[in-house]
Amino acid sequence: MSQPAQRAATRSVIQKYINKETLKYVFTTHFWGPVSNFGIPIAAIYDLKKDPTVISGPMTGALVIYSAVFMKYALAVTPTNYLLFGCHLVNEAAQLGQGYRFLHYNYLADEDEKKAIDEKWSMPSK
Repeated sequence: MSQPAQRAATRSVIQKYINKETLKYVFTTHFWGPVSNFGIPIAAIYDLKKDPTVISGPMTGALVIYSAVFMKYALAVTPTNYLLFGCHLVNEAAQLGQGYRFLHYNYLADEDEKKAIDEKWSMPSK
């Protein structure tokens, strides 16, 4: 691409995405609320690889309901907050995964499976 064409393309992108409206949006709670809230689904995804014996069933259930409610809320507000919706969609999926792991370990696994899980996650003795 020639240098003048590259400059024109760069200017076009900047004018399209970096403008007063975009900057106004970035400085609102409509943007920063969901961005700061993304810590919850990130932690939940990270926890999917941890010991299933320490999952809190009540807390996981509360987070499933919380994310479902806020997904609906994100679509009900004006203007629609797709960033908030996406945050809670990711959290809903991660919490449902945690819920499955909790139910499987506590109610569905037989004793041999539980023993294997406990051995996998036990700390090595010194």
